[in-house]
Amino acid sequence: MAGLQNVSADANPAETPAAFSNSRWPSKFIYGLTIFLSAFLLFEIQPIIAKIILPWFGGSAAVWSVCLLFFQTALLLGYLYSHLLIRHSRSRVHISIHLVLLAASILMLPVLPKDSWKPLGHGDPTWQILLLLVATIGLPYFLLSATSPLVQAWYARARSGAIPYRFYALSNAGSLLALLSYPVIIEPFFSRSHQAWGWSGAFLAFVVLSAAVAFASRHNSPAEERRQISPRPGWKMQLLWVALAACASILLLAVTNHISQNIAAVPFLWILPLSLYLFSLILCFEGRAWYQRGVFLRLLGVALGGMAYALAPSFTNLPFVPLIGIFCAGLFICCMFCHGELARLKPPAEHLTLFYFMFSLGGALGAVFVALVAPHVFNGFYELHIGLAACALLALAVLRAGPSLYGGPWKAPWLTWLVLVTLAGALIASLAVSARGQASGARLMVRNFYGALRVIEVQEPEMESAVPKRAPALPGEDLRVRELFNGAIKHGVQFLSPARRREPTSYYGRESGVGLALGVRGLHGPLRVGVIGLGAGTLAAYGRAGDHFTFYEINPLVIRIANEQFIFLRDSPAQINIELGDARLTLEREEPQKFDVLAVDAFSGDSIPVHLLTREAFELYFRHLKPDGVLCVHISNRYLSLEPVVAAAAASLNKQATLIVSDSDDAGAISVASWVEVSSLQGFSEEPSLAAAGKLLGRTGNRYLWTDDYSSLIRILK
Repeated sequence: MAGLQNVSADANPAETPAAFSNSRWPSKFIYGLTIFLSAFLLFEIQPIIAKIILPWFGGSAAVWSVCLLFFQTALLLGYLYSHLLIRHSRSRVHISIHLVLLAASILMLPVLPKDSWKPLGHGDPTWQILLLLVATIGLPYFLLSATSPLVQAWYARARSGAIPYRFYALSNAGSLLALLSYPVIIEPFFSRSHQAWGWSGAFLAFVVLSAAVAFASRHNSPAEERRQISPRPGWKMQLLWVALAACASILLLAVTNHISQNIAAVPFLWILPLSLYLFSLILCFEGRAWYQRGVFLRLLGVALGGMAYALAPSFTNLPFVPLIGIFCAGLFICCMFCHGELARLKPPAEHLTLFYFMFSLGGALGAVFVALVAPHVFNGFYELHIGLAACALLALAVLRAGPSLYGGPWKAPWLTWLVLVTLAGALIASLAVSARGQASGARLMVRNFYGALRVIEVQEPEMESAVPKRAPALPGEDLRVRELFNGAIKHGVQFLSPARRREPTSYYGRESGVGLALGVRGLHGPLRVGVIGLGAGTLAAYGRAGDHFTFYEINPLVIRIANEQFIFLRDSPAQINIELGDARLTLEREEPQKFDVLAVDAFSGDSIPVHLLTREAFELYFRHLKPDGVLCVHISNRYLSLEPVVAAAAASLNKQATLIVSDSDDAGAISVASWVEVSSLQGFSEEPSLAAAGKLLGRTGNRYLWTDDYSSLIRILK
């Protein structure tokens, strides 16, 4: 198989030690340090700013997707800025412009968003998040984005014939180091405000270093701009750059969404795909022949087929570890193909900024498709299917058209082409069948900013045989149950039989912590109950005449589904009120509600809204509880041990915490559930039903105490 002609040699006389020993300052090391520091700060600010604003917008995973959209777009604008400066202004002019912007960026420090950006209403907050990021980190992030291509262009101009592309590998190494260091070094030991101030100080050092390099580069540049010695790449080549970069970006975000919402919502799981994406960039642009086209094209076929196979509905119940391995390995191979082809197609150094601009344009288009277009166009997570199909078609296009742009076309027998096209067609057909299978088994599928919701009906044989243990099945009785899923997490179950549809199910059985608390408190008369998280509205099954239940729900689609697809709310004799919006922000604006029981049920899945477990949040909850009221916190989770966090928050307020773990019951559609009861009165935990079911939690110290300014998930990983 003929390869694409590489327009840049690995070795260059200008990069020999002798050449560098005779060059003027700044040295190659200073150029590399500036690029490395800019990339490190570029990726370090991403988790810092996302963590600061996450509580303001409900703690949804979609906040991270919108942040990624901003980061990709700012990167695109930074690359466009560097391209325009290099191509359309003299060295002294564009360096002066850059120095002015560097000085102006200092005025935006420290990078701490103002409280005035907190949302006051509800609905899709995408544009508010984007505006907040522009106002808080816009100019610093823009300049960091422009640094790598700009400094590489200065380096190439100052050293005639130098090949600067290995700096791009160095840049991605800095990005990868920042990404991996945050959860294990930065987050566990520094508060959010300290993180922001520390980053701002490091950015100030970057401004000084970058300004010094820019100022010195004015003297290293020749008096007259060099004339281009190679033709500008044509539109076909530029379109191919964009397509390859867009495909890698789509697959990165789509695989991240798929494994975190449809396989396992493991904390930090988003780091793994992004690390693999960056690692492929490092390997492909480092300068050595890590990308072997013949090898990776064969691996690409295996990867695409494996991921398409794993997307089939029949494979969704496989253990999550092999599934994650399949998709992460497949993503790495796809990224190696896309980035390897980009590295093979990179132009001579005088067109470097154009190449990086088209590269970033493709990345931004991929992010726009996944973060903005897909949630409003699709009712399910179909972008991964589209990304895999696009990658297969792009491989055919690169083989057929790509080589002819720089060299001769790939001469392949017609039978070989027929086999390749047939395989690609079979892959796309398989993906279409898989996507159709997702919707065919669902009663309802809807999607918005907060995720994809699916309602299904099942009639499991073991449930049918177990029903007589509770009550004899009547002739013709409906034995089905209706279930609500958010991604892979079940958020509600209801029997469709009229005789059983008011039974509390899933995590809310009568032996669960919240069920026992409602039973004990209900002995004293009508109840005022607050519930953070609606789901299917299951807790309304406990409502009695005279009771008042208030549900706080951030997702309007959940409210619609609970009212239209489930009957818990309609059947309840209690007065039901639903407040739309983030519970924390809504409770902050409300007068004390005097709840007898307040259930914090935002943790039935594995994605943790951290801002609902901080000390300040607990203070807010007890402001809305009666003096003898009970706070019930649902901590069921497969990957995090939330028990010490709740215990630490309770101890900080001199409250008592009792852990109650209830067993599953297939006959009643009951799941294993862990609840922590937090109360002011010791007598509550001594109630016979609670004393028999629960255990008192001891003090854990401040190590596990979360505040609005500090939290660390890595400390509580199971």
